[in-house]
Formats: sequence, structure tokens, C-alpha cells
Amino acid sequence: MTEQTEPDEGSNDIRTPILAVVGRPNVGKSTLVNRIIGRREAVVEDKPGVTRDRVSYDANWNGRAFTVVDTGGWDPDAEGLAERISAQAEVAVGLADAVLFVVDATVGITDTDEAVVKVLRKSGRPVVLAANKVDDQRTEAEAFALWNLGLGEPFPVSALHGRGSGDMLDAVLAALPETPEETIGHELGGPRRIAIIGRPNVGKSSLLNKLAGEERVVVDDASGTTVDPVDELVELGGRTWKFIDTAGIRKRVKTASGHEYYASLRTATAMERAEVAVLVIDGSQSISEQDMRIIQTVRESGRALVICFNKWDLVDDERRYYLEREYERELVQVQWAPRINITARTGWHIDRLIPALDAALAGWETRITTGALNSFLGRLVAEHPHPVRGGKQPRILFGTQAQTSPPTFALFTSGKLDAGYERYIERRLREEFGFVGTPIEIQVRPREKRKR
Repeated sequence: MTEQTEPDEGSNDIRTPILAVVGRPNVGKSTLVNRIIGRREAVVEDKPGVTRDRVSYDANWNGRAFTVVDTGGWDPDAEGLAERISAQAEVAVGLADAVLFVVDATVGITDTDEAVVKVLRKSGRPVVLAANKVDDQRTEAEAFALWNLGLGEPFPVSALHGRGSGDMLDAVLAALPETPEETIGHELGGPRRIAIIGRPNVGKSSLLNKLAGEERVVVDDASGTTVDPVDELVELGGRTWKFIDTAGIRKRVKTASGHEYYASLRTATAMERAEVAVLVIDGSQSISEQDMRIIQTVRESGRALVICFNKWDLVDDERRYYLEREYERELVQVQWAPRINITARTGWHIDRLIPALDAALAGWETRITTGALNSFLGRLVAEHPHPVRGGKQPRILFGTQAQTSPPTFALFTSGKLDAGYERYIERRLREEFGFVGTPIEIQVRPREKRKR
């Protein structure tokens, strides 16, 4: 297991503490996660092995924020997992600050539970033991048998009904490290935060090394060398930038091996901390479905975006022709992102990255006054009114920019707008005001009909 180093006390690297929820299949981990986050997001089904996809959630208890990672059940008898169970558990626990170990109190201690306990002890991470499915006082006695696991006091809880969850969460907060309150957006005087993302082996670490002017990140022909995000302060153009070199996003999370599974979670965490993402694509290869999924992740995160086509020295005239066609066809949803062609290995054209980052960050933080916006909307509707649907024609009554980073607009209307008309509004906003390098969010708020 890779040793996880703790940040220095004086470091300004602020991140939300991570709590890994672990246990064997069907002990109620996802139900407990839903109870912790206060909403039904984790998929719950009465059969083992359901948790595969979205596994990372924001949680808050008593004013303290933390991230909950809902892991898949550890089953030593599952096909292909018998030999890897210990290694996968080590990776999961190694990336967390604390562990919530869930055991079914009605079943008691199983061989699988004891196997997981060995991994938890070896990790040295603080562990909170949840004795789940204690639905009433009569079954509380069954929870006390879990003292025999040697992990300290078991907290009897009912994930289904919420019984005992408050005491358990108090123990979780005591186990997690304290973090200073995070400043939203750009910290005053702090460096801009850039996440370097992309598939494995496209040259992300080579780009960071060339920008830093020295060998700071391990570079190897074997894909997936970088596992944990690496923060580097780099002086460029007379300014300091904070670059996060993330682990390569290899494939869909549900089909990734344990090592890649948790590396992709750390990449998502890095995206949350960044202001702009630099997506590195291998220009010598076709734009892949994986590249498209990463772009979708950036759009959903609301971060600014710059696209770098790397390994340009391997791109001949024929490949350039096809790449242009792929770019126009596959990346039509992010045509607003600045695009640069580079060769990270030699440093060719990487000086173009800083102007692209400046443009993307400026677009991300652009604010339009309410007067200018409504004047623009008035002209837009006069030139191209919304189509009539079912004898009705929705009108835009008023608009305002609710926030920046990313630019978010609230439109108050007389009815629901067509998705095509929303895309038209976004396109015209970009033509009029720029918004280079940033997604735009449009929130339509139809006027409620008055009750008679």
C-alpha cells in the first residue's frame, strides 16, 4: 500500500475529510450512507453487490462537512476477488481519513468481518464500528457481542429507521481530522487551482514536469503510474499556479479494478478543488468514449475547461484532417473551450497554456448586469420568439445572473421553455458576451398559476 502523507500544518491545501464506509455485502452500507447524507442517492436493493457506480457523496453533520465514500461489499468468495480482496481493501482504506465499518448485528461476526478487521488494523486508520439492523432495544444486546472484534465500542444503529445514527455520527466527527473553513472560489491572494486530467498515458505528468522545469512527477510508459493527485506550485508568467496532476481516468468506475476505482474517486475530489480543468488528449489517437465521459464530468462539475491535444509531433497531415473532423463531431458540446496543440515531452507550444487558462478563468468569472441581460433578452425574443406549443407561447418575463463560477442565469418565464430554445439562448449569450472556456447553466423558473 502506498503510504499516505499528511499535509503540513502550515499548508493551505484544504480538502474535505474522507470517510470510507466498508463492510461485507448486504449489511446495509448504502442505506446507512443515505441516512448520513440525508437523502436517497446511494442505490439500495436487497441483494449483495448492488453498489458499483456513483460512490462519493457530500455530507454534513453539526456544521462540519466531509465526503462519504460508499464502497462495494467485500466478498472473498466472489469470482476474481478471492486473491485481491485484501489489496482492494487496503487501497480503499488508505485513501480515507477514517473508516466506518458496518456489521450486521443480527448475523454477528463472520469470517469475512474478521478478514476485514485485519486490514483495518494494519492500515492504522481510525475506525468507527456500526452495528447495523438494531431496530429496537431488544436487539441491542446482539450488538454488544461485536466488542469481540477488538475495534472498540460498537454503535448500535438502524440505517432503515435512523435509530442511534446521531451518536454514531458524533463518533465519526471525532475520528475525522479537523479542517479549516474553505473559501469558496478564488482565495484572495492565493494561486489559481488547475487540475490536469485525462486518460492514462496521454502525457499529463510530462506536461506538469515541463511546466515546472524539473522532474517532479514519475513518468513511465506504463499507463496509470500516477495514483494520488499531486499538488505542485509552479511559477509561470510571473505568477504562482497550483497544478493538480490527477490519476488517469481509465474506464467506467464500475468496471475498474480496485486500484483504479479509488484513483478515479481521488480524480473527482481533485476536480472539486480545482477552478479550471486542463484536459489532455493524445492527438495521435482517435478521440475515445473515455475522453467524452471525462468531458461530461467536467461539464457537470461546473469547472472552466482548456483542451490540450498532446503528442503533436506524432500528428501527420492525414491525422490532422481526421482530428479536425473528430473535434467538430465529438466535441461539439465544448466548442467554447480554448484548444491548444502541444508536445509536452519537448515543451513545444506549452507557453500557449497560460493565455488559454487566463481566458477560461475570465469567462468563468464573467458577470453581466441585470440591465444588460434583460436588454439582451428583449432583443433576442424580438428576433426569435419561442415557438408556439399546444396553442401556448412561453415568454421570458425577466432574467438575472444568479452567480459566477460558473455563470448561472435564472430566467423567470410564463411557461416551460423547450430544451432547443434554452440551447439557442446559451449560444446567443456566448456570441454577445464571450464566456470563453466555461459552461453556462440556465435555470428556467416558470411562473406558478394563481389559485382561484
